[in-house]
Amino acid sequence: MKILLIQPKMNKRSMDTDLKTRMSPPLGLFTLLGLTPPEHEVRIINENIERIPWKYPADLVGITVTLDVFPRACAIAERLQSRGIPVVAGGIHISCSPGTCLPHFDAICVGPAERVWTSMITDAAANKLKKVYQDAKDFRGEEIAPPQYSQINPRKYAYTNVVTTSRGCPCRCDFCYNSCEFRFYVRRPIPDVLRDIRSLRTRHIYFVDDNFIGDPAYTRALLEQLEGLHLKWNAAVTTKILNHLDLLDYMVKTGCQSLFIGFESGNNSALAGVHKDNRSEQYDQLAEELHRRGIMVNASLVFGLDGDGPETFENTLRWLVKNKIETMTAHILTPYPGTKLYERMEQEGRILDRDLAHYNTAHVVFQPQTISREELQKGYLRIYRRVYSFRNIFRRVPKNPKQRVPYFLFNFFYRKFGRVSAAICKLIPMHWLGRTAEWLSYRV
Repeated sequence: MKILLIQPKMNKRSMDTDLKTRMSPPLGLFTLLGLTPPEHEVRIINENIERIPWKYPADLVGITVTLDVFPRACAIAERLQSRGIPVVAGGIHISCSPGTCLPHFDAICVGPAERVWTSMITDAAANKLKKVYQDAKDFRGEEIAPPQYSQINPRKYAYTNVVTTSRGCPCRCDFCYNSCEFRFYVRRPIPDVLRDIRSLRTRHIYFVDDNFIGDPAYTRALLEQLEGLHLKWNAAVTTKILNHLDLLDYMVKTGCQSLFIGFESGNNSALAGVHKDNRSEQYDQLAEELHRRGIMVNASLVFGLDGDGPETFENTLRWLVKNKIETMTAHILTPYPGTKLYERMEQEGRILDRDLAHYNTAHVVFQPQTISREELQKGYLRIYRRVYSFRNIFRRVPKNPKQRVPYFLFNFFYRKFGRVSAAICKLIPMHWLGRTAEWLSYRV
């Protein structure tokens, strides 16, 4: 069989550029590639960087689906199905909202694909596709298949050195996909993680787990194996890292450079309303502990929680500047179908916009409780402009001289002048940008 695997084009937010769409490859599709029996021919298309070959004589098409690309995925499926090609779909949105996705595809995969992908291929070849292939909840970490890194074209992406140590997250925050029924947390065997790291033949690793410290004992055991590899690495953690300063010290020792952290809000009651157990009074201490150890911070923030008012934006900006937070990734609260937040807002009649193309955390698709839709939308756009203004970029310059090169690279060349950088990258291979940024960040 000829199998075509498609990553639909990302629905960029207003502050995003093409740099975001080409940061890293779609690991899920390269994982499916490794799971496919060798007698089949597989072609992977990332629509963010290449056109879909509509005339390709595919016998089966697989599409990976996140929420905001769902409308595009449906359009792709409809066009290919009109040619008589069966189209199957999987991915986080399919698993969290299978009922709404089922009518648009010939079959869907709910949950991990490792146990069911071969069956989907076999059934498609026999023209006996079932509508739903659903994995059991006893899926184990040792079953997680690695991506076929050797088949990724590094010239297309800024970074291909991306590794997972786990899937899911033990936290069940209402607004997160991890509150969905078919999401669960599993850790990979450490030898499997190390094998992936060594196969990449680089000292620079991006751990792309939802929560790198979901199991602190596991993280500590992994770090023991990373010691001596002389890596430079980044990851995402929760604010609970403040409860494990010895682990944080070990992270620094093994090469941690920066952490993406879900601060989300400085309003404790708003956090409690979505079962996020952060404590905002600890944020200053956490920032100090991280900076004292030379770790840069990318603060994840969510605006529009119940209890957020117009003053939330100004309060957040002051906190970012005071603590010299190096980068900010902000989101408008978005009720993803299948999450606890969606269920509650649906019951309350607060969902106002059902165009899933707007569910990319950059649009107000619900009725906020303590702020108008217009104030929330304008405030969200304004805080991006203000955080990455010349004035506030220079007010947030890290005290640690070693952090200043990567800080300015991100703030100026990715955020402030991202469109210029993206235009330049149309003239040069994308991986040159990634390698240059790494060299400047870690050697200059």
